[in-house]
Amino acid sequence: MRIRRFTPAQRAFHALLLITFLWQSATGLARMYHETAFGQTLTGLLGGQERALALHIWGGIAMLALFAAHLIYLAAVAVTARRAMTGPDSLLPRLRDAGDFLRHLGWMLGLTKAPHFERWGYWEKFDYWAVFWGMVIIGGTGLMLISPLATSRWLPGWSLNVAFWVHRIEAVLAMGHVFIIHFFVAHLRRHNFPMDRAMFAGGTDLKAQTEERPAWVERLGKEGRLTTMTMQDAPVLARAASYALGLCAVGVGLWLIIQAVRHAPLVTW
Repeated sequence: MRIRRFTPAQRAFHALLLITFLWQSATGLARMYHETAFGQTLTGLLGGQERALALHIWGGIAMLALFAAHLIYLAAVAVTARRAMTGPDSLLPRLRDAGDFLRHLGWMLGLTKAPHFERWGYWEKFDYWAVFWGMVIIGGTGLMLISPLATSRWLPGWSLNVAFWVHRIEAVLAMGHVFIIHFFVAHLRRHNFPMDRAMFAGGTDLKAQTEERPAWVERLGKEGRLTTMTMQDAPVLARAASYALGLCAVGVGLWLIIQAVRHAPLVTW
């Protein structure tokens, strides 16, 4: 038996973000690493530097459009289901998250018992808000760089240099976090390996969640919602598609970050 964790809308947003993020990572690294064999390989796959730049710009516009759609989605949820924005199912940070982090750290050091997590762990909230403010930073600087002449009409010329480096540094941080930390926590931990299908299938194993998120399962039981939240596993073909998409994304992401680190000394920063 499985328990539903993500709605179809949330899964759709995640899938589109996954695709656009990998797209932007590949096209951006092709530009950043153009002096290296790695960058030239990516450039060749993309059809040359000019096409890589065009693909990167259009990918950025698509990602910003997705972010705008997400803001509209949040506004709609805030109006129609306010409790989802402020209640225990909310992704807004709470004081409890700081306590969970300290208890979790103590548990990893063998000093305390494992915390009883709610629906969202502190690391999941961090992931969400890191993407949120990252979209603002990387999207804002990206828009400045798309048309330098238009930007220069409103801002001093040196702001383009600042925007370029902020854009690049934020991109490197985002790729490092997603391809190393997020992929490891979500998929490569022992009890998730080889992949956590929750974001693809919508649900996850109820027994596992009872152990990892007992506060969430207990609350659903008290509210009488546990039965309505349970679901059967996806059909075999859907599971196979989930593994194919998820493991392909992990493989591409790890390849990109490994090659980026390997060739970093050859890049003229």
